[in-house]
Amino acid sequence: MADADDRWQLLLFPESASSVSGQVDTLFWAMVVACGLVVALVFTVLLVFGIRYRRGSPASRRGSPLLYHNRWLEIGWSIPVLAAFLFFFAWGALLYVEILDPPTPEDGDARRVNVIGKQWMWKFQHPEGIREINTLHVAVGQTVRLRMTSQDVIHSFFVPAFRIKQDVLPQTYTRLQFAPTKVGRFDLYCAEYCGLSHSGMVGEVVVMPPSEFQDWLARRDRPGTPQQDGERLFRQYGCSGCHGEASSVRAPDLAGLYGKPVPLESGGTVTADAQYLRDSIVFPSKHVVAGYEPIMPSFKDQISEEDLLKLTAYIQSLTPEEPDAP
Repeated sequence: MADADDRWQLLLFPESASSVSGQVDTLFWAMVVACGLVVALVFTVLLVFGIRYRRGSPASRRGSPLLYHNRWLEIGWSIPVLAAFLFFFAWGALLYVEILDPPTPEDGDARRVNVIGKQWMWKFQHPEGIREINTLHVAVGQTVRLRMTSQDVIHSFFVPAFRIKQDVLPQTYTRLQFAPTKVGRFDLYCAEYCGLSHSGMVGEVVVMPPSEFQDWLARRDRPGTPQQDGERLFRQYGCSGCHGEASSVRAPDLAGLYGKPVPLESGGTVTADAQYLRDSIVFPSKHVVAGYEPIMPSFKDQISEEDLLKLTAYIQSLTPEEPDAP
């Protein structure tokens, strides 16, 4: 219900505005209906028994062996309940994977945006280098893929209209993707208590028609793409002294590394994804590459999360064709 200015609305359910929101709603209402039927059945039985066996009722209360043990009755109610739980679990798991799974090759035009949660704001950087705080502009119909991390404590990226929510963790990269289906402004919240001003950590996702979004991009200053900034930082922090082409120090080659399996000195293998690259910069002794000495210094507390994202973006760009990695 809205007033004359249409500013206040009572919404019984959030607006549906992404490619997966309809599926999430269907699952939610299916569970509501299933639970409602169970509640109706339980209360119907309670009502019938309450009337039939009320005080003073002539109904017989003498027990029968069938009332105390009936194997087929136990199987009859246990199996359907188990099947229902497994059905909803599988349905929810498949939908969860669809939301969090990296884009497939046909989604090659997915827009990759870096996200940093910080007390108490959301910081975004577009692939063109454009930066935003608490506001994310995207084009309707285009898949948006977020690589997220926290600069301090645990946050949670939550857009109710898109039916997406994902924890944003310190020292860890998490991912999330969505494809908006409606033009408009949609609320963005932090859904994890993160300190005194948690309630003020709000923003919005602005979904625009593709042509207007391109005009918006053209009007914005572009200080440099994450890859360009990462290349500058690569030299600034001395990484090129060991990992550059002209380096005299024996260090792992970073060209073509991203997404490939890396054999470790411990005997295991790890995939060179974004998390591996970040850990190798901050905790170099965590994954020592086979055949190399653990001589790389740690850059813990020396490089900000924003710069770490840029460094990983640059190293990722050294691989000609990006594989389906987070």
